[in-house]
Amino acid sequence: MSSPAPKSPELSDKSRKYDRQIRLWGEHGQTLLENAQICLINATALGTEILKGVVLPGVGGFTIVDNGIVTEEDIGCNFFLDSASLGQSRAKSCMQLLQELNPDVNGDYLEENVDQLMDSQVDFFRNFDVVVATGVNERTVARLSNLLWDQHIPLVVCRSVGFYGVARLQVKEHCVVESHPDSRQSDLRLEHPFEALKKHMADTEITSKVPWLVVMYKCLQEWVASHGGRYPANYREKSDLRELIRSKMTADEENFEEAIKAVNSSFGGGKPGSSISEILADDCCLNVRKESNAFWILARALRDFVENEGHGLLPLPGVLPDMTADTSSYINLQNVYRAQAAHDAEIVYRRARQLLKELNKPNDFITEKDVRLFCREAANVAIVRGTKIADEYDKAYKASQISAALESPSSLMAHYLTLRAVDKFQAEHGYLPGECQVEGDTSRIKSIASRMINDWGISTPISDDLAHEICRYGGAEIHSISAFFGGCIAHELIKLITKQYKPFDNTIVYDGTTAQTETFKL
Repeated sequence: MSSPAPKSPELSDKSRKYDRQIRLWGEHGQTLLENAQICLINATALGTEILKGVVLPGVGGFTIVDNGIVTEEDIGCNFFLDSASLGQSRAKSCMQLLQELNPDVNGDYLEENVDQLMDSQVDFFRNFDVVVATGVNERTVARLSNLLWDQHIPLVVCRSVGFYGVARLQVKEHCVVESHPDSRQSDLRLEHPFEALKKHMADTEITSKVPWLVVMYKCLQEWVASHGGRYPANYREKSDLRELIRSKMTADEENFEEAIKAVNSSFGGGKPGSSISEILADDCCLNVRKESNAFWILARALRDFVENEGHGLLPLPGVLPDMTADTSSYINLQNVYRAQAAHDAEIVYRRARQLLKELNKPNDFITEKDVRLFCREAANVAIVRGTKIADEYDKAYKASQISAALESPSSLMAHYLTLRAVDKFQAEHGYLPGECQVEGDTSRIKSIASRMINDWGISTPISDDLAHEICRYGGAEIHSISAFFGGCIAHELIKLITKQYKPFDNTIVYDGTTAQTETFKL
């Protein structure tokens, strides 16, 4: 009688609870999220929906800064307020209901005006990984922008009015190791085979059971030998290689078919692309210093590897695509790639340790696990360097770019300018456009938008329909619009916190009437 199969280890309660998202950003990403703190300025409907999108997946904690009192208008559009909240602290009421979504998350609130907070506690925001500001006037945004830019804290400023929304990300420098590109080319080193791969291929015979990579390698070597040592570099030559592979078939072998299909995507691996080349040539990489973060120290160690042991190639990622083959053949090939990847990563790790010693940093500042991940993702690491929101208030800022976007009838640039005009309207008149009267405020906000456009030297006017649409809601939010847009912004916060996936760069506009979004780099 055969013994029972061993039971698979039970998932922890936390792993079971967050299983789906851990599949996206891994245990290490979840750990970063659970250690993160987010500050929300003003508990608007949009602001609380953003927090909902990070509370549910288990952010470490959040703090709401808002000295407002709950009004009937707040209850009408904010899911995290009810009739019992009327007249109560908006920050406290929203914090309590948001915390009910996930007991793992710590919630806090501060009933204070953000301008007074910046005056009395200039270091208050240093406790947070990201700051989100909603419903904040232009003057306060400029102050926040300058303060958080100097403190290297990401800031997201956003607003939702009627069917429209806008969000602007300010981040001085954001390093992304796991960018998760939509299409990832396998690095197989067919043009630059390492010794262990050569030996493995020499010892393996072509059968219908071996991975297609074995078929490809052996046919490629035959093709190269008959073409003066050259590798196929264009469509015609790759077509010749495909025909050579096809000529070796004796039946409908699936691995041969896979090799034929893979010809176009199997070459060029290992050579640094333009993005990683720019990073390796960056001054922050060339001249690491005591203040350098782990990303730049790893980039410098990677650069040294490429220039020396790598002979111009990146470390081998060691990841193979799926292939039709018997289990032992595939695992043996996979082990060859994994062993070489571990070897390359060890060299980079030793160089990183040497750099840490030279910079007088602790050895655990960069772990071996960090190095293995960096080497695996080296071809796709990215840097996002942003601009300061306060600079947008200069009259000539990005005028040519804004003008070009306004010329396109399908562009949402006019929506961006009109939402900017809402801030200026409130500053000049003391209320939001449409709160008192729609028709009169429509002409006023159009006049403000036209003045902004003229200051930029642009002649394209804002349409009457757009100005009227903004005013007819009187600055109010529609919950379904804020919920959707808030969810989108919450995704961007998670990208910033986990340092995975590239965040939007740097302004996104949403039009709920057409379900259209557009990003601008301002």
